[in-house]
Amino acid sequence: MRQLLKTLERQLKLIWDFKGPHASKTALHHEIHLKDYITIEKLTLNITGTQDLSDMHSIAYMVVSDSEMKKVRDALKPHRGQLHKE
Repeated sequence: MRQLLKTLERQLKLIWDFKGPHASKTALHHEIHLKDYITIEKLTLNITGTQDLSDMHSIAYMVVSDSEMKKVRDALKPHRGQLHKE
């Protein structure tokens, strides 16, 4: 039942920006750490990814439930966040 309630919560996408000629590789590497954090902290959701916005700007992101957002935000200090659209 707890799992069902968690999946009905708002989902938030926490985003880390990387800029420069190595942005894409840095974002990919950062995603590894995000996955490790999810496993260690046993977070409800396991959604991560990277996206190249241009040759010089890439992002790494993870999606968290609303109830877990403050804990993750305070620990990992994302650059920004937005509602996650499924």
